[in-house]
Amino acid sequence: MLTALRIHNVVLIEALEIDFRKGLCALTGETGAGKSILLDSLGLAIGARADSALVRKGAEQAQVSATFEISPEHPAYEILTDADITVEQGEDLILRRSLTPDGRSKAYINDQSVSAGLMRSVGDTLIEIHGQFDTQGLLNPSTHRHMLDEYAGIPASPLKSWDAWQDAVREMEALKQRTSASKTEEAYLREALEDLDKLDPQAGEEEELAGLRERLMNREQVLEGLNAAYNALNGEHDPVRSAWGTLERISDKIGPQADPIIDALDRASSEIQDAVANIQSLSADLTETEHDLESIDDRLFGLRGQARKHNCEVDELPQIREQLAQQLNDIEHADDALADAIKKVEQAKAAYEKEAQSVHEKRKAAAMKLDGLVAQELPPLKLEKARFETHIEILPEDDWGPHGMDRVRFLVATNPGAEAGPLNKIASGGEMSRFMLALKVVMAEVGTADTLIFDEVDAGIGGGTADAVGERLGRLASDKQILVVTHAPQVAARAGYHWIVQKDGDDVIRTSIIPLEDPQARREEIARMLAGATITEEARAAANKLLELGVAA
Repeated sequence: MLTALRIHNVVLIEALEIDFRKGLCALTGETGAGKSILLDSLGLAIGARADSALVRKGAEQAQVSATFEISPEHPAYEILTDADITVEQGEDLILRRSLTPDGRSKAYINDQSVSAGLMRSVGDTLIEIHGQFDTQGLLNPSTHRHMLDEYAGIPASPLKSWDAWQDAVREMEALKQRTSASKTEEAYLREALEDLDKLDPQAGEEEELAGLRERLMNREQVLEGLNAAYNALNGEHDPVRSAWGTLERISDKIGPQADPIIDALDRASSEIQDAVANIQSLSADLTETEHDLESIDDRLFGLRGQARKHNCEVDELPQIREQLAQQLNDIEHADDALADAIKKVEQAKAAYEKEAQSVHEKRKAAAMKLDGLVAQELPPLKLEKARFETHIEILPEDDWGPHGMDRVRFLVATNPGAEAGPLNKIASGGEMSRFMLALKVVMAEVGTADTLIFDEVDAGIGGGTADAVGERLGRLASDKQILVVTHAPQVAARAGYHWIVQKDGDDVIRTSIIPLEDPQARREEIARMLAGATITEEARAAANKLLELGVAA
């Protein structure tokens, strides 16, 4: 709920601080005292459009802050978290806005800079303002479906089947586009696949061919070196074998000390023979190879040409070949794949229609109940001839959406037999406020906003009707914080808390707000509202009676 409002340099308000309470709070005062300034200031704090005319003449800037006490589960925290604004759950929210005479504004939530749009999104979850000519709620058909869904307990999240249906449609359309594009390229794909099949590229082949080419280019030089090495190791005079034979003959004369030397020479001789065998093998490979530089160059040229054609590495050609084969396979089986995709779309659409129809039935049931309960609230509000209707229309398929296939509109008729129509075309300002009040009384337990403000909801009525308005506001205040700007003493008398808004000063006019905590001061204000400028004893007696009735209620 709204716990505090701080206003600085807004129109006629130099500095003003108001601490609000839970329950029904009434703000009264003479016409022109500045009650609308309070509402404009509060609107600025919750993200309303910034109007430079609100800045007090001569001031460098106007500033308003509103403090809200909310539950840890309040949806405002989720909005802030999604926007990367850190606020501890359970912590009060302080919405602050500054405005300069040139129209520039800055917005803050708990001293963290935010956009006016984010502030408005948060503010919408905290407070609802309903005035005589309010453009929200009942007057905005785009909100009617959401209001009915809140009352019906239908989740605000999109239908699960909607996303599944749209995904299936997108997949089908993408398949159609791919198939169409592929068919135009079918001849190219077949030719490209044939070329790769003839070439039959293998992974790692380029590196292998490049190495072989390098060896072939140096074959003569390599063979010459290999022969020289072979001759050096396999000549008639082998020093290793010669040394080994010499030591072997005299080993019995040297004794055990000769054994390590003879063993080492024996190992060396074996290693040399292995090297000779490897030299012979390598020489044979180079001499007897079936490859030649020309065939290797032709192969590399073909592989690298295909790689350039397909804009890939040579080693990726086998993968490209598989992709081309898959594309041709898709073309050959495109009709089957498209038939499967269409079937999936039809199944997903049927699931959506089933879920949307279920939501439609819930809305119809809730609408019937809502209309009946609102109808019961209208006669005491001097709208006994009026009719409130929730009109639910099933839209054409092209207009279906994530929240179903319904358009919901709240319609009213103020005369018997008249056709129901949009509220702003049928009802007067006072009637609109009372329709909203009736609707809010019925929907008191739904909605996120803990604070509701009604601006002159009692305009144009008096007596029993004003008392009925006060009774319903009091009923709403049992669950919500209700702030009412009123000229009706019957409404003000039912408030648990009462403030008077008035102008002060001679040379410089300022608006102030005074809490009427003293019973006598409150009686005087109620009497003024009853009698006008001259307060009579009869008016005071009537004020006492109204206050007694308000306490009893």
